[in-house]
Formats: sequence, structure tokens, C-alpha cells
Amino acid sequence: MKMKISLATGSLSVLLAVALLAGCGKKETEEQPAASAPAAAPASTPIDPATAASVSGTVKFDGAAPKPAKIDMSQDSNCQGSNTAENIIVSGGHLENVFIYVKEGLGNRSFDVPKDAVTLTQSGCRYRPHVIGVMAGQTIKIINGDPTTHNIHPTPKDNREWNESQAPQAAPIEKTFAREEILLPVKCNQHPWMRMFVNVVKSPFYAVSGPDGKFEIKGLPPGDYTIAFVHEKLGEQDQKVTLAAKDSKTVDVTFKPGT
Repeated sequence: MKMKISLATGSLSVLLAVALLAGCGKKETEEQPAASAPAAAPASTPIDPATAASVSGTVKFDGAAPKPAKIDMSQDSNCQGSNTAENIIVSGGHLENVFIYVKEGLGNRSFDVPKDAVTLTQSGCRYRPHVIGVMAGQTIKIINGDPTTHNIHPTPKDNREWNESQAPQAAPIEKTFAREEILLPVKCNQHPWMRMFVNVVKSPFYAVSGPDGKFEIKGLPPGDYTIAFVHEKLGEQDQKVTLAAKDSKTVDVTFKPGT
């Protein structure tokens, strides 16, 4: 009789333990938070093309332009010819490779990231172009057009650093930068003279001055803006401009040696 009571008590204990375990497991399952859905990209802010305005102008250089430094490419026989540095290029008093963008005035507007990639080519052991602009998240397609291996190495402050080799005739390398960053330097570890700058911005309103110093930014909504002019050696100048509907304003700036 005592044995029966003992067995019954033991069976009851086992059943209670199983029930408790089942209850705990159920509780843990119920308390697990549901997986959050990925955040949707903010909808772009529409701009009425009937009211869109533009800013254009010329970037000038006042004074004697410094003589471009000669580049010695003799360390690699696949790099043809002599060359000169691109840090200050002046032609007829016009300054090339100035990055111009809307620095302030767009508020909380958001814009669709372009689907088309911006192409950066390595040709003649140089980066071409020397200065580019892209929107955050836009693809940069990097091509090696030289008969030698290059090593592309961006050194950003606010974005992810990477370092990748690219052999001759290799497939293009495609990269993006997630955060806004002006004058993000890119170098080649194989050829120390190779250097260029990527400018990552949040809007499509930017330009790079050409050999004639000219630029144009189209499609802006009416408003008050700060336009920034940025050069790798000569620094930054900011200009204020107010654009009415369908307005077209001219904004010229002048850089001087050592500014």
C-alpha cells in the first residue's frame, strides 16, 4: 500500500513538472516581440515643374595660377607619358573641379536615389573625372581601362572605408556610400599620385565646374538657399540666393591663391 502511494505521489510530481515546463515555454513564446518590418524609404517630396527654378554661374580664379606639379609615373611601365597634378586647374581665369551644391534651404525634403550609376574610370593611371557628385545610396561604377592593376581605396570620415584591387579588363566594381560627405578622398595604393574626390549629398541639386568654370543647377523649388562652392585646395565659399517660381539666378564666385 505504501508503495502505491509513493508511486502515485511520484507520478503526480512528474506531471506537475511537465505542466510547469510547458507553461514556461508557452509564456516565453508569447512574450517574444514580433519581428519589426523593415523601414520603408521616405517618399520623395514632389516638385512642381511649373515653378522650378535654376542657379547658374561661373567659378573664377583671381591671381596667378600656381604651376602644376609634374607627376613621375616611371614606377609602372604601363602608365604612359608624363603628367601634371590636378589639384588646381585654371584656364583663362576659370577654375575647374569645384563642387557646387545646395547646402541649406531644402528643409526635410527627400529625393529618390537615381537608378543610373555614376561612372569613375581609371585611364592613363589617372582617375577620370577628378571630382564627382553622387546622392547617398547611388551606385558608383568603377572601371579599369588600363593594362595594369589598380587598387581603389576611399578614406572617408563618415562612411565605410574599403580597399579593393581591380585587374586589367576586370568586371566593374560597384559601390555606394550611405552618408553625406563632401570631398571624400579616393586614392590608389598601387600608384600614389592617383587621387580623386567623391562628394556624397542628399539631393540631386549639385554640379561640378568645367574647364570654363561654368555650372548649372536646375529644377529647384522656390525658396531661400545657401549654395556652397568647395575646392580641394582653396576651401569653401558660400553664397545666399533667393529663388522665386520659374526664377533663374546667376551666382558667380572668385577664388584666390591661398583662400
